[in-house]
Amino acid sequence: MAGKKDYYEILGVNKSATDDELKKAYRKLAKKYHPDANPDNKAEAEAKFKEVNEAYEVLSDSQKRKMYDQFGTADPSGFGGGQGPFGQGGYYSYTGGSGFDGFGDFGDLGDIFSSFFGGGFGSRARKQSNGPRKGSDINLRMDITFEEAFLGVEKEVVVSRNEQCPNCHGTGAKPGTNPMKCPECNGTGQVRQVQNTILGQMQTTRTCSACHGTGEIIKEPCETCKGKGTIRKQAKIKVKIPAGIDDGQTVVLRGEGEPGTKGGPKGDLYITVGVKKHSIFTRKGNNVLCEIPITITQATLGAELEIPMVDGSKEKYKIAEATQTGSKFTIRNKGFKYVNSNMQGDFVFTVVVQTPKKLTKEQRDLLTQLAKTMNEQPPVKKRGLFG
Repeated sequence: MAGKKDYYEILGVNKSATDDELKKAYRKLAKKYHPDANPDNKAEAEAKFKEVNEAYEVLSDSQKRKMYDQFGTADPSGFGGGQGPFGQGGYYSYTGGSGFDGFGDFGDLGDIFSSFFGGGFGSRARKQSNGPRKGSDINLRMDITFEEAFLGVEKEVVVSRNEQCPNCHGTGAKPGTNPMKCPECNGTGQVRQVQNTILGQMQTTRTCSACHGTGEIIKEPCETCKGKGTIRKQAKIKVKIPAGIDDGQTVVLRGEGEPGTKGGPKGDLYITVGVKKHSIFTRKGNNVLCEIPITITQATLGAELEIPMVDGSKEKYKIAEATQTGSKFTIRNKGFKYVNSNMQGDFVFTVVVQTPKKLTKEQRDLLTQLAKTMNEQPPVKKRGLFG
């Protein structure tokens, strides 16, 4: 490295900078110019990164800093030498002394760099668990009728899922044999390597290629499941759909999903319910809505109506005389049940007065006589000057 570089300028600090200020500046720049943090401009970032390391290595050492301030270089041999202060090639591979010592005193810097390399630095390495794991969940959709949603129903679904092999009981090994601990990773499923770099010793972690991360080697695989420990099956499961369930809601069956590994629990089965539309009834919240047609005479004189319910029964309801089309009436507690509750919505119906399209001569004569006794012109509201 050339001795004429201004190390203070490289780190962006004054010549009177304290050790803490130097360390803070170095930490910021090391994060910024680390090659793995700059995949689109790796070559330039690497050059900057080495330059920052060179500057900090000199200025963080009191003796080298004193020599640099006096002579403009920390190399006792002056400006000569083919290797420079960082040895051959300019890479700094140092794990001790008063200079940069790995990431021991740099707080979360090691954690940040560990994400680039897939592993940790020394004691910061994160161990990946190879213990029991819960199986995957399964998601299904089920369509039911309006009446089934109202009353509740029990259905049977067919689920394609993995199940424990009955021959090897999930071990994957031929009956009479057992899997052995992987000698390559000692049963952890992970292989770690330590490399010396310009940042000190770095530890990388990868999945063991011998056991593919399982931590076990099966020398004699089960003939039924071919060493997997599971086989694919079609399972028939009964599902209770509660009364009052709404379109888009989900029923969960615990432990009916995929099997776990290493003794872990099974996953769950999630069934999302779709409710088909009805030709007469609709739903709003937990209320049932519908329209009931009535005749002119029923609307005029009043009548006792028979209202059809969702469950197939009928409710009698008396409407008063002079009922207008569009009038709404409520029958309490005849709507949808609240799931997991004793509460129940209402049944709300709207009357629609139907005008007859065909009349007999007798009916026409009667209506004509009725018309003579009534003012057939609808009353017109008189509006004032301002409406």
